[in-house]
Amino acid sequence: MRLSDPLIAPFRLIADAALPPRCPGCGAVTRADHRFCAACWNQLRFLAPPWCASCNTPFSIDRGVDARCAECLETPPRHAGVRAAVAYDMIPKAMALRLKYGGHLAYAETIARHMARLMPGDAEILIPVPLHARRLWGRGFNQAGEIARGLSRYAGVPLDVDSLRRVVATPLLRGLGAKARAEAVARAFAISPDRRARLADKAIVLVDDVYTSGATTGACTLTLLRAGARKVTILCWARVLDPAAAD
Repeated sequence: MRLSDPLIAPFRLIADAALPPRCPGCGAVTRADHRFCAACWNQLRFLAPPWCASCNTPFSIDRGVDARCAECLETPPRHAGVRAAVAYDMIPKAMALRLKYGGHLAYAETIARHMARLMPGDAEILIPVPLHARRLWGRGFNQAGEIARGLSRYAGVPLDVDSLRRVVATPLLRGLGAKARAEAVARAFAISPDRRARLADKAIVLVDDVYTSGATTGACTLTLLRAGARKVTILCWARVLDPAAAD
């Protein structure tokens, strides 16, 4: 029996009345699943050009398609850009925390829908930032992996959850400076030996929930490039535009 079967239509009406769609930001009743209410929608800062051609940091004015920020001019990044759906603020932060620590997996679907518009046109493989086995066992799921599953469905890009592994159980990075963050994750990731051929010369999209300092995604990017990936673009839900104020 399909969900569209007329015989179950009355039961769907009852379920919809009892459990109506709610805004992911505040919980207000909305017209459809994964939709924000007007008030929460107006609080979101969606990120898009004009931005740095290398790292996708937003510019306040349009400096041209090939314009780069001062940091990228001084030290060009290894990645092919950091594309984030929204700026990290109260509502995106609450959603990320509810997904990550509250187990509200429906948020992964909502988040993926908004990230899909930024999917690179040449994307060949989606790889989520992995959790260490011990943390994955304790949490029961990888929030980046759940988001990546949604993205794979929407964009039609294959998902790979096996090639990139976190082999070191790193400490929480919150509160650490940029140098300490980088050192903590420097040797935390590895490629499964039997998966290297799969990554060779591929355009990879590395998926995460929140981009803060770039330490974790930077370590992942370096690991993937050393394994033979052609390019790595980072795609995330929210981006902290002022890392110094992230905590």
